[in-house]
Amino acid sequence: MSRTAITEPSSNIGPSVAGTPVCRFCDSSLRHTFVDLGMSPLCQTQISPEHLDKGESFYPLHVYVCDQCWLVQLQEYVAADVIFSRDYPYFSSYSDSWVAHAGRYVEHMVNDFRLSPKSFVVELASNDGYLLQHVQRAGIRCLGIEPTASTAAAAVARGIPTLQQFFGLELARRVVAESGHADVVAGNNVLAHVPNLNDFVAGIAALLKPDGVGTFEFPHLLRLIEHNQFDTIYHEHFSYFSLVTVRAVFARHGLQVFYVRELPTHGGSIRVYVQHTATGGRPVDARVAKLLATEVAAGMTDLALYGRFQERVHDTKRQLLSFLIGARNAGKRVAGYGAPGKGNTLLNYCGIGTDFLDFTVDRNPAKQGTWTPGTRIPILAPEAILERRPDYVLILPWNLRNEIVQSMSAVRGWGGKFVIPIPTVEVV
Repeated sequence: MSRTAITEPSSNIGPSVAGTPVCRFCDSSLRHTFVDLGMSPLCQTQISPEHLDKGESFYPLHVYVCDQCWLVQLQEYVAADVIFSRDYPYFSSYSDSWVAHAGRYVEHMVNDFRLSPKSFVVELASNDGYLLQHVQRAGIRCLGIEPTASTAAAAVARGIPTLQQFFGLELARRVVAESGHADVVAGNNVLAHVPNLNDFVAGIAALLKPDGVGTFEFPHLLRLIEHNQFDTIYHEHFSYFSLVTVRAVFARHGLQVFYVRELPTHGGSIRVYVQHTATGGRPVDARVAKLLATEVAAGMTDLALYGRFQERVHDTKRQLLSFLIGARNAGKRVAGYGAPGKGNTLLNYCGIGTDFLDFTVDRNPAKQGTWTPGTRIPILAPEAILERRPDYVLILPWNLRNEIVQSMSAVRGWGGKFVIPIPTVEVV
């Protein structure tokens, strides 16, 4: 296998000053490194059999923190329309727990905001319809906006109206002209995927009714730091948010965060509820000020907190490699479970290939029969673990550990154990 190292960012990243990258939100120069994970291929790809003897492009995973707005960000080394290509392999519906989470969210929104068949719900980055299927079953008019062809087609096949496009101010105005303003604009794990952050949020403001509600869920940067979740950094995630920062992003575009919920998803997420500052009318809940105070007390407006992260990442790498070396030297067989984006960051940063993992498995049929990018580990169907009976199963989507351990409980029958790599190596 040959590697092509790509070190120049995409021409779409915007201005820079004397070679210094610029914050995508506030245009300040980025001078401070949060973490540098070296070079990595695009993580949400798989290598097909016909490409096994071809080269791959590797790009920097060098993450900065802005000392003005505290946005943690990766440059757009690869344009979004390349990353979110036609054959984008992530389908939300393959996680039962995530579909159930979406169902609970819809029930909450219907009850708390009195949604009815007269309401209009728009989801941004609607993927394969995992969430809007619940909206549709409630008899509420809905629209999905999803740029990737494969997942958009799956949503349409479910009967969910879906526009296969990238969202921004121009598309928002078109949706309003054709379908009216939205009572609810929802976005789960989409803000991180947006290179043009200001255009995206301006589009939300244009799409939302004067008294409408927007909800946006994303992994909480504070939890990423506290729990050492460096593997959630990859090229399709351009930004990583605290409440301090996301509140400022929405405020610039006339939107106010009036409520916030902390959630266990993805290792610790927050969901912010926004309204038009001028016309929304809902009081700002005390939880907003409380979480802002928690972030400030934790140091999220202090460069010292960000500067300590790199060494913790190094330490986790050493722990995982030490465990795998010991297991292999003892003649133990190790397999992986999952082929998620976070797993590919972990494997490439730690240099874990088939010398450590015999194979990995994934429920998504589109990934089966392919190989992981960079590390070239074969991806098989989950039944392969039952057939080959490894001594250890390394859970790469550790945020789904409970779901995976339960579904693969047969592993314990032959004395097998599960290995959780983040935040520190844990054998269960």
